[in-house]
Amino acid sequence: MILVDRDILVAVQTGDIVIDPFDPSSLGTNSYDVHLGDTLLTYKELINDRLYEPLPLDVRQARETVPHKIEDKGFVLKPGELYLGSTTEYTESHRHVPFLEGKSSLGRLGMSIHVTAGKGDIGFCNHWTMEITVVKPLRVYAGMPVGQLLWFTPSAVPLMMYFNKPNAKYTIKDQKPQASEMHRNFRKA
Repeated sequence: MILVDRDILVAVQTGDIVIDPFDPSSLGTNSYDVHLGDTLLTYKELINDRLYEPLPLDVRQARETVPHKIEDKGFVLKPGELYLGSTTEYTESHRHVPFLEGKSSLGRLGMSIHVTAGKGDIGFCNHWTMEITVVKPLRVYAGMPVGQLLWFTPSAVPLMMYFNKPNAKYTIKDQKPQASEMHRNFRKA
């Protein structure tokens, strides 16, 4: 079952869902609007010295990121680039499975806010990092509605909450976007 507005309000009041800051005007019929933080990250491009072409990202290697502050005049996203952004809202979900979806109004402008990471885990406690791409140049602004959170009721209580998992990679509470930690999957024990 998906939670509707009254269910979300009850869950926020009981602490089963935490949204900080919480603004009642962001509550939809069965979702809650989240907003774009003031910083975007891109992966630093490295050049192959022999071939003079960009080196690919490598899932086994951490890659340095470059921060981009979104000024009052906005920031123009460019096609072909991956931007990591974060929500201004910190969220926790203790009984429900959270899903982050894009706003249809932004989709109609060619913007996507996640490539594969739309589902969260029960026990996820953090700001959401979004993988943002566009099909045409698009100016965005800090604080604008960028996505919507939906919550589903699971069939049972999980054996272990996300924040208790020893291999949970994104538990550092930070409003800034977080780069991929996939390289940690390849560490030798």
